[in-house]
Amino acid sequence: MRTGSFDESSLLERAVEAAASGAGFAPFTEGPGGVDRRRGAAHSGGAVFRSMLGKDFGLGQPGPRERVGTESSPYGLILGVRYVRSEPGELVAAAVQATAGWRAAGPRRRAGLAVEVLCRLHDRSHEIAHALHHTTGQAYTTAYRSGGPQAQDRGLEAVARALTESVRNPAELSWQRPGKLGDPVDVDGTCTVVPRGVSLLIGCPDFPTWNGYPGLFASLVTGNPVIVKPHPRAVLPLALTVQVARDVLAGAGHDPNVVTLAAEQPGEKLASRLATDPAVRLIDFTGSARFGDWLRRNARQADVFATPIGANSVLVDSTDDYRTMLRELALSLSLCSGQTCTAPQNILVPSRGIATNEGLKPIGRFSVDLSRAVKRLLAEPRRAAGILGAIGSDRIRSSLAHAAGCGVVVHASLPVTHPDHPAADIRTPLIVRLEAHDESVYSREWAGPVSFVIATESTSQSLDIFRRTARAHGGQYASVHSTDPLVLAAAEAAALDAGVHLSENLAGNVYVDQSAVYGDFCEAGAPAGAHTALADPSFITGRFRLVQARRPAARVRDMSSVGA
Repeated sequence: MRTGSFDESSLLERAVEAAASGAGFAPFTEGPGGVDRRRGAAHSGGAVFRSMLGKDFGLGQPGPRERVGTESSPYGLILGVRYVRSEPGELVAAAVQATAGWRAAGPRRRAGLAVEVLCRLHDRSHEIAHALHHTTGQAYTTAYRSGGPQAQDRGLEAVARALTESVRNPAELSWQRPGKLGDPVDVDGTCTVVPRGVSLLIGCPDFPTWNGYPGLFASLVTGNPVIVKPHPRAVLPLALTVQVARDVLAGAGHDPNVVTLAAEQPGEKLASRLATDPAVRLIDFTGSARFGDWLRRNARQADVFATPIGANSVLVDSTDDYRTMLRELALSLSLCSGQTCTAPQNILVPSRGIATNEGLKPIGRFSVDLSRAVKRLLAEPRRAAGILGAIGSDRIRSSLAHAAGCGVVVHASLPVTHPDHPAADIRTPLIVRLEAHDESVYSREWAGPVSFVIATESTSQSLDIFRRTARAHGGQYASVHSTDPLVLAAAEAAALDAGVHLSENLAGNVYVDQSAVYGDFCEAGAPAGAHTALADPSFITGRFRLVQARRPAARVRDMSSVGA
């Protein structure tokens, strides 16, 4: 079947091949229309987005007439989109009722329909980008790129890996063994992928599609109905996703309640109520380590796929390209106001300084140079707004205010005036100088564009701090800058000990926030509080079980004896 620019069967086949080989494959990002920045496409998507404002969002799912609207744009636009509010019990009951038919569809049909959903989402990428822009605060280009085609590519990867694992064992079984009286015993049977149960996707406020699509599509392909519970600040991007999925399901003759939306009133704590329902057996969550811990303690009937962010580290030992390294760090600290999962928080630097192609740079000089690199990057307001995005969270504002009093401020967080949205709250990164003994400050996760330059006694102490904090408090990514092979080897060993992804000497055209679908795993499943990587085999195989049915083999009757 062909949808838009894609042949779905060919797309799925190539995705499965890429999953097996690890080769990069990004059809939505790099394929036909994948980098669609045509002014007309963006404007038409914006027109569709604006047509939704101030209205009820239609889904046709179970629930009373009650509507809820909790979103506000960090850029000042009045959204006013209202969503149906369903009772948790209604959603769970509808999902349970839809399970049998969805299970019976089989892995290949489920995967095919999932690809159709992704293709239709791709056709609406600009609508989704506008929704992300005005709910998360991301700059429009970032919202389009990461929340549209790149998120769709990650979703397709989950489809491919889920299909691969689902068909790894043959569906039809047949075996023979000697019987007691010499006659062979023939047995036929089936092996069926049985879903675990209702899957709950708890959306995050920053990158709801990027973080949400892998779990959503992994659960769907393995046969589990999904209840999507978006964050109250970012409902529309996932509501659009649910709408498309329900349309595809209904059009294919399936119960659309295989996918439902759980919108909530402010303070309702709907995620907690759904997570502890006995029928909910799978939970996908990206967010604070605190709530991830709560889920593991209280939702014991479910497998929790949690990816808390934690405190990411950068180890600076030496470099042969000092200025490029500074530019890479400045961009990583600034991008999306430090809300990406790759954003560095702790920059560990020996007090004696680092060896560079410009000579030894003591930590004081390094701190000044890093501050200047940030200022140069963000000097022009329009460019700064495009890199930083807008802040819509009081938690981030509180984090910036609190962190500024924890040490010596190297780079103050200053407001930036958006040329088109002067009311938007846009702020430059805060960089604070700490000492190695300030572990109570830097070992915790700080929200938003907050980072610390931490003076250590040596690179060995930097490695020890990195290993210890990641093990105890979490973290997803780390990077190291060094010209010494022994230091690079030690950093890799520390990353393996901590279970954290490591980037070595990335600079120039490759940044720490870049990743290749199928070639890279997004998030790390080993640090404290983390339970999954997107999308390794364990991310898939925990979502289903294999159940056999056996019977004596059917014997062909001797038709010559019939009627004798």
